Amino acid sequence: MPAWLPRAMVLALALYACYRLGSWAFDQLIGLLINVLIAFFLALAIEPAVSRMSARGMRRGLATFLVFLVVLIAGVGFVVLLGSMLAGQIVDMVEEFPKYLDSVINWVNQTFRTDLSRVEVQDSLLHSDWLQKYVQNSATGVLDISTTVLGGLFRLLTIFLFSFYFAADGPRLRRALCSVLPPARQAEVLRAWEIAVDKTGGYLYSRGLMALISGIAHYILLVILGVPYAPALAVWVGLVSQFVPTIGTYLAGALPMLIAFTVDPWYAVWVLGFVVIYQQFENYALQPKLTSRTVDIHPAVAFGSVIAGTALMGAVGALIAIPAVATLQAFLGAYVKRYDVTDDPRMHGRSRRRGEPVLTRLRSAWRASATDGGEDVAGGVGDRPEPGRA
Repeated sequence: MPAWLPRAMVLALALYACYRLGSWAFDQLIGLLINVLIAFFLALAIEPAVSRMSARGMRRGLATFLVFLVVLIAGVGFVVLLGSMLAGQIVDMVEEFPKYLDSVINWVNQTFRTDLSRVEVQDSLLHSDWLQKYVQNSATGVLDISTTVLGGLFRLLTIFLFSFYFAADGPRLRRALCSVLPPARQAEVLRAWEIAVDKTGGYLYSRGLMALISGIAHYILLVILGVPYAPALAVWVGLVSQFVPTIGTYLAGALPMLIAFTVDPWYAVWVLGFVVIYQQFENYALQPKLTSRTVDIHPAVAFGSVIAGTALMGAVGALIAIPAVATLQAFLGAYVKRYDVTDDPRMHGRSRRRGEPVLTRLRSAWRASATDGGEDVAGGVGDRPEPGRA
């Protein structure tokens, strides 16, 4: 046996053990890593506001605390508004349930010539095995629901804690990261960090402004139609339509349509028409103007990034996909060398005219190369063609 074979076998086993250990640790820590990633992007989003307040003489920790306090108050206010709306709707449905049941029983009696009564139906429902099993399953599921709620609150607290440290100690974190890199790499890291702050903050602020405009527009419509809970529905439509990618518009419009249907079925049609028209106005007029200087990426790229982010990390990936792709695109754009485009009709979507002299095309190519410093930019033509030669 060669002398190197035992050492090679031990090394291979050690590498396999390290791989298994790393895989196990990654599976155990994937939840924490996702929380840290969300916290990092949240810290990038609030970085401009914290930096402005810190530049005016306020301590960075206090500025971060005030920004988080505003975000917390806004989130709690939204939950309270939406919860009061849902609670009111549930109470109304419970109060109107006997009337609904009477109308259904009357329709069944008239259609099928039966003789049912509400008392008999209620007794059969209360003593049914299905209802008893449902109550037992609900009672046993209370502990699971409580565990899920507590886990969600702990995860939210973890995200806020990490994002607070990332935002409050941003300069210290950048210094610690750059201290282990050479000066050339330090400049690239700082540039990437600055681009990430601009793109993430710009994405958040542009979406917030569009959410405000959308909420005001839908609030005016709901008030005109007399739909109840107009403020809560407007806040719901504004936030969900802007911060839930791809399906947010349809998900946001479903709830006000349902509430409007309880008032008048035609009101639901009016709400649907307004949602469709406003979505076209937002896509073609409002969104390009607001996001052209913040998150300037093609709609197809944005849609593909959302799908890829959802496939990788679920809803979290869908939320951070667009600012992440915009940051990567802006950072890599500085390393891509671009040239002047030749004056060709096909560049403008038109076909070249038949019978166009070759000499004309060569002269155009020579002019383009002359303006570009003598470089070859069109078909390898670098020298001026002699007159009379094709």
